[in-house]
Amino acid sequence: MIDNPRSPRVRAVAKLAKRKGRAETGLFLAEGPQAVGEALAYRPDGVVALYAVAEALALPLARAAVDAGIEVTEVTAPVLEAMCDTVTPQGVLAVCRQPATTLDELLAGRPALVAILDEVRDPGNAGTVIRAADAAGAAGVILTGPSVDAFNPKVVRSTTGSIFHVPVVQGVELEPALDAVRAAGLRVLAADVTGEELPVVQGLLADPTAWLFGNEAHGLSDAHLAMADRAIRVPIYGKAESLNLATAASVCLYASAFAHRG
Repeated sequence: MIDNPRSPRVRAVAKLAKRKGRAETGLFLAEGPQAVGEALAYRPDGVVALYAVAEALALPLARAAVDAGIEVTEVTAPVLEAMCDTVTPQGVLAVCRQPATTLDELLAGRPALVAILDEVRDPGNAGTVIRAADAAGAAGVILTGPSVDAFNPKVVRSTTGSIFHVPVVQGVELEPALDAVRAAGLRVLAADVTGEELPVVQGLLADPTAWLFGNEAHGLSDAHLAMADRAIRVPIYGKAESLNLATAASVCLYASAFAHRG
């Protein structure tokens, strides 16, 4: 058992909440039973260690970790609090390896649907779009430019486990990413308020599509918008001033999912 919140091991785990710590180690945190359960179900080979308070050791996921040969360590509540990024930890934490997916690997199978996030900074938005892309059956998500780190703890929590289902590529610039998706046979549709209404272009969506979504505050820059094949907007029929990024992205991704499934 670990009962000292200031121990070197606890500090090493806590550093993974910061981008520098994740970059130096290639590791990240999955907090809570939902995320840890998905990690064990879909990426057990990527789980390095599991830490849990006494009550959580009785959960089936703790047994699953032991059966998979993963080190499981009991910790006190103050230790888990020191390790976690959340204010109120949920009893269990996994340290995981970051999946290393390249753009070429993602596009090798000539996917029908991909989401591209350009300069998206909000962890909650990025995580929710990853979750929506997973639900809509997208082949993967690409984060370009100075977007938030996909393995930021807040992003991981917002995906509710989808980070372990969907390949995520980051650290690429937008222009070469768009060149690559076009070479793989996808049309690039930018979600933007200046575009054509989504229902008008419904017929396009049966084709392989890469949806391009911009920054939540100012959208896509003019230069980046011009790189898309077409600009599309989600119409607002009521009195709402606008849709947030994650909601608009969910609508666009599902419109493509419906079209692909006839």
